[in-house]
Amino acid sequence: MTQPSAPVVHIDFAGSPQPSFNKNFDLLIRALREWQDKGYEIFICSDNPKQLHRLQAIFKDLKAGISWYPIEQALSAGFVDDTLKIACFTDHQIFQRFHACKLRTGFTREQALNVRLLRELQPGDFVTHVDYGIGRYSGLQKIEIGGQMQEAVRLVYKNNDLLYVSIHSLHKISKYIGKDGEAPQLSKLGSDAWKQLKARTKRKIKDIAAELIRLYAKRRASPAHAFPPDGYLQNELEASFIYEDTPDQYRATQEVKADMEKPYPMDRLICGDVGFGKTEVALRAAFKAATDGKQTAVLVPTTILALQHWRTFSERLAEFPVTVDYLNRFRSARERKDVLEKLAKGQIDIIIGTHALLGKDVKFKDLGLLIIDEEQKFGVAAKEKLRALQVNVHTLTLTATPIPRTLQFSLMAARDMSILRTPPPNRQPIHTEVRAFDEKLIQDAIYYEVHRGGQVFFVHNRVTDLPKIVGVLQRLCPDLDIAMAHGQMEAEKLEKVLIEFIDRKYDVLVCTNIIETGLDIPNANTIIINRADMFGLSDLHQLRGRVGRSNVRAFCYLLSPPMSTLTPETRKRLRTIEEFSELGDGFQVAMRDLDIRGAGNLLGAEQSGFIADIGYETYQKILDEAIQELKETDFKDLFKDDLAQKGAYVRDVTIETDVEMLIPDEYVSNTNERLSLYTQLNDIEDEAGVEAFAHMLRDRFGPLPPQVHALFEALRLRWLCKPLGFERLSLKGHKLRCYFLSNPQSSFFETEQFQRLMQFVAEKGRIMGLSLKQTTRELIVVQEDVRTLKQAKRTLEQLAQACGIAPAPPKPVATPTDGQVNQAPEPSADVFHS
Repeated sequence: MTQPSAPVVHIDFAGSPQPSFNKNFDLLIRALREWQDKGYEIFICSDNPKQLHRLQAIFKDLKAGISWYPIEQALSAGFVDDTLKIACFTDHQIFQRFHACKLRTGFTREQALNVRLLRELQPGDFVTHVDYGIGRYSGLQKIEIGGQMQEAVRLVYKNNDLLYVSIHSLHKISKYIGKDGEAPQLSKLGSDAWKQLKARTKRKIKDIAAELIRLYAKRRASPAHAFPPDGYLQNELEASFIYEDTPDQYRATQEVKADMEKPYPMDRLICGDVGFGKTEVALRAAFKAATDGKQTAVLVPTTILALQHWRTFSERLAEFPVTVDYLNRFRSARERKDVLEKLAKGQIDIIIGTHALLGKDVKFKDLGLLIIDEEQKFGVAAKEKLRALQVNVHTLTLTATPIPRTLQFSLMAARDMSILRTPPPNRQPIHTEVRAFDEKLIQDAIYYEVHRGGQVFFVHNRVTDLPKIVGVLQRLCPDLDIAMAHGQMEAEKLEKVLIEFIDRKYDVLVCTNIIETGLDIPNANTIIINRADMFGLSDLHQLRGRVGRSNVRAFCYLLSPPMSTLTPETRKRLRTIEEFSELGDGFQVAMRDLDIRGAGNLLGAEQSGFIADIGYETYQKILDEAIQELKETDFKDLFKDDLAQKGAYVRDVTIETDVEMLIPDEYVSNTNERLSLYTQLNDIEDEAGVEAFAHMLRDRFGPLPPQVHALFEALRLRWLCKPLGFERLSLKGHKLRCYFLSNPQSSFFETEQFQRLMQFVAEKGRIMGLSLKQTTRELIVVQEDVRTLKQAKRTLEQLAQACGIAPAPPKPVATPTDGQVNQAPEPSADVFHS
């Protein structure tokens, strides 16, 4: 018996996909107004709140008068529903950019490195404590304080003396990485040797840093053009970037623009690994200058890089009213004359060039910004000419591996610094190997790359031998097309070869290190560097950065004579480049370079020896302390605003309490895992971080025990103490004591917030049970009958409010019509489920 067929039901969907606006905001606004007039509700979706703010700014600038709901949730595509009368658009379709997949966020590179080192700590390993010197790690130990259990890191010092380090002070410990495998001498607790070594270093650092800070002060005293805040064109340019900004890229962009808006010259170093988006940051800065009628000079070390940057800038700025041109030896005399005339008349907004830009015949009409790419490639004479240009001009320096001296300047706060550590999504580390010259290896490497559709660089740095190398490769790979490039070729021929290689007409490019800077060829993913022992560290890092610029695994082979025949320094160099092959390791390479070579004449021989003695991380901490002390004493007038703004008077807060706070053994049984968790907790800087950490613990180990909640409360107390000027908080025997900075010379005691705090304790102290006690060395705020960390936190919050430093609530996105936020209504079940 046949089944009756099911009745056919027709369902009408009255809707359409989001129309295309081709990044034309007039068209978008016209369409939105039409839908608004027809009574449609308008929703714009983006998982990036910054993008919603940008749209807001653009609509406001264009006086759009549209009421819309910002939705912080990404959709793969927008739509219009005529039945429900809603128009739901996505930001990535409006701006024609890729829809980024949601990536799981992990640790920042710094945290990951720290966690990795501490996780690797095995009992018996050497560590450096910034206050007590070099000891031996001996595991975690439970200690009883006021009848309650807590956990601490146990360190063994000379004569088996023990030091217990609170889990809230783990940032003071770093794994000792010193000279090759030599065991260091343990410090003696209670002796002055470490203190004297530290004091000597600080004195030395202060002498040099004071000189650098004077230079910085001079720069701040000289006037420069203060650029206005971003206009709608700037927002449009940034929103039209076809990739999602990495968090570091966004931060660096904001820092650069903030510097440009100040009335004194910017001097910022952007240190980001090859291919991490430095050029985009520079491009945005150049555009900001151009929209305010100022010219930008982009100085690059090589002819090829000038050409490559010109292509990049021209393509990105094609839609905008900005003129970009370039000067290098590929230009004819007539073209060069034409460019110089236009530059002097102000008809060129952005000029990209090599050393040619430093010539006497180059005249600018109104130079506002100087961008220097790969500063380490310029000689002393070029830098002197730059200084003459730089007096009142904003300067931005881009580098993948800063030379030790540049890095040191930035670390010493003589220049501002932004670091790009986050790789673009889907980037993979470059597989790096040091090998002896072997024809079979070279043949296999080249064929492997070519057979997967890629291209190969073969770098050999002697022009006279290049034809021989080409001959060897043609014998090994007779069926492949091999090209040759070096700096002594005629300009036109060189340009032709490189452009043909970019267009995939050749499989292998045999060249000198002319390709080192700036060639961006995503299809080339194997590089073989012959006689790698003849190259410097930053050169090797730059050369390796020519490959691995797409989502394909890349290979770098460093060919050198046997290791036993090389000098110790060369061996270290090759080992470093092999070891640091992770994404974003350029900064680590520069740090190691500083270790290997010392910091030039900046620190003197004694100092570089000292870095080797105590390891770089601890040296860095001591350097930070010295700089901070200088800022608070000799240069307090210069840094008054910075210190007040950041609340940077207190660097570190010690929490002492008899409340039970630890991760119990029955919750996490593995000792190394607990140490790793304590380290991660110690690095958290805000409430969102605590929530994410708590979520991770619940996910991995189950519901949180009360002792872990107590750890979170102690962390929050630490955050509250810093802006209030407390460097120690003690909660024992139901008595809360908050100790102000022990340095009576600190400029914190001259701040308005300290005066307000004193006034509050004097006026309201009795009601709250607060009192002030002063000893010969310390000023203490005391409160009786405080039984829990939560109570202590409430007290500190009241003090913070009295000082006017209570945290501000997050700002919502406002709408352009009435300045009020349209709270997005709860999505009805008929529309979509979140």
